[in-house]
Amino acid sequence: MNSENYLEGITKQFKYYKSLGEKTIDQLPEKKLFWQYNTDSNSIAIIVKHIWGNMKSRWTDFLTSDGEKKWRERDAEFDNDITTKEELLAKWNEGWHCLFEALESVDSANFDQPIYIRNIEHSITEAINRQLAHYAYHIGQIVFLGKMIVGSQWKSLSIPKGQSSAYNKQRFDAPKHKAHYTDKLMDNTADS
Repeated sequence: MNSENYLEGITKQFKYYKSLGEKTIDQLPEKKLFWQYNTDSNSIAIIVKHIWGNMKSRWTDFLTSDGEKKWRERDAEFDNDITTKEELLAKWNEGWHCLFEALESVDSANFDQPIYIRNIEHSITEAINRQLAHYAYHIGQIVFLGKMIVGSQWKSLSIPKGQSSAYNKQRFDAPKHKAHYTDKLMDNTADS
């Protein structure tokens, strides 16, 4: 796999996880974005704030400076001080914009340069994969909280329960072809 194919595929994966978070946020009343199971757990708003802080730190000057910026205040990311959905979405969008802008700066000419996170050298693929795993972990938490909050009114973000056989039949009835599993991103049923 060349750098161009890798970057195209990984960008689609980031967009997929971004959409899962957004589809979850869209299903919730505003006040529920700030709900915490207990004082030691995180609300969706807190998780979004942490993802935002991480993204701003890791992706700002991605190719030229350590991913753990001196100005980052990681502990403050867990303060429950976002008060509106608009503020939450502004942080969400700012973080993702920073990520996608950084990915666009990577090309075949700089693909082999090292990236540092907390003074540890990473290849570009290691640094990007590390962040994809981190965001998928936290977006999974957001989705889980959303499902708990919404309950029986939850709209599935993947293949709904009891519909796997029908979905697989549809996929296997089509001829074999090359595609990325996120190519049907706008559908509510992505391959999962």
